[in-house]
Amino acid sequence: MSSSERPRHAPEPGAPGTAPVPVDEHLRAVLDAATPLPVETAQLRAAIGLVLAADVVAGVDLPLWDNSAMDGYAVRAVDTALASEGAPVRLAVIGEVAAGHGGDPLLSPGTAVRIMTGAPLPSSADAIVPVEQTRAEGEPGDWAEHRVAVLREAAPGAHVRRRGEDVVAGERIARAGEQLGARRAAAIAAAGVAEVRVRPRPRVAVIATGSELRSSGAPLERGQIPESNSVLVSALLAEDGIEPVSVAVSDDDAAGFAARLAQLDGRVDAVITTGGVGPGLHDVVRIALAAEPGVRAVRVAVKPGQPQCFGRLRGGALIFALPGNPVSAAVSYELFVRPALRHLQGAARLHRSRVPATVDEGWRGSSDRTQVLPVRMRSTPDGLRCAPAVEPRGYSHAVARHGAAEGYAIVEPGRGDVAAGETVETVVVAW
Repeated sequence: MSSSERPRHAPEPGAPGTAPVPVDEHLRAVLDAATPLPVETAQLRAAIGLVLAADVVAGVDLPLWDNSAMDGYAVRAVDTALASEGAPVRLAVIGEVAAGHGGDPLLSPGTAVRIMTGAPLPSSADAIVPVEQTRAEGEPGDWAEHRVAVLREAAPGAHVRRRGEDVVAGERIARAGEQLGARRAAAIAAAGVAEVRVRPRPRVAVIATGSELRSSGAPLERGQIPESNSVLVSALLAEDGIEPVSVAVSDDDAAGFAARLAQLDGRVDAVITTGGVGPGLHDVVRIALAAEPGVRAVRVAVKPGQPQCFGRLRGGALIFALPGNPVSAAVSYELFVRPALRHLQGAARLHRSRVPATVDEGWRGSSDRTQVLPVRMRSTPDGLRCAPAVEPRGYSHAVARHGAAEGYAIVEPGRGDVAAGETVETVVVAW
């Protein structure tokens, strides 16, 4: 609902006195606004890391033909009956088939063909005897040129990969919504598919706000701090395979910030900002976004990261205006921004998996809202364990200790305090 559609007496979302919005409710609003990007056709190599927009089916059988799983000899299994080390069966070697060669030598009774791993199985053979189970008769080396002694009986089909046993042409080998990683891409290439339908990576701009911010390493005066949020958000995007199209730091100037947004709107799919979203007199992001009818300010029932602004700018770009405290920004990205960016790409899986972990050191909780606590993690024979990486009482600003966090403990509303020995759901992010 736009501001013009709200009853005149209704407070703006996020206004003092309004109830905080539950995490799930805010996430639903975010995902509802994040319409998936248009579908494109891409060459397979160029599509690595992208999300498939359509199922992929095999173009050929895998394997393409019966082939050898071992270096050895292609034989007729019947010719190896009762072979043993004490009573080997001797076969005449009539040729060789190497990988990449299409020869199909005819095996008559009592003959064998040298064959290499992956080479097509001769049509008249039905088994492979590994070279380790043979002996060259009267010849140097492991391989026989003229006559080979078979030291073990081969059953029909031994060490043979059958045509289509992996996948048959027309069979689905990848689903829409899956991210194209190394193993899936290799499977698609092996199945003879050169192009896939995908959604592109979102074009994202990053803006950190605050007149107190200075470049890392620059001289600092009283009231000034090194700027890290643009590094944080850019790195989070990089972890998700997204290179921001622009990264900027803005002073606390509402008009200047609005002008910067206007330059980006329509050229990017999303803008992520940090800072300036609270009720303060100089919270320029909230002030500038008040003129955007498609953007709303909310208070989310979460610790940290309560103040948020989210919506769609008039030019069409999504905006995620996150709190300025670094841990709050990181938690907000994890809960809301990452799922939205994945939804833009059409991903079937929007969230990282949550895994249970046993608590080593308890902490005071917040029963009225979701708590997301940065934790260190360790593996034990009994499973994962975790302990706070920050001081649980107040940690939204604790950028240094947050750097040691390997996951987030998610404590749902109503639970409150967490005691040592209890189990919490955790999102593993860096361990």
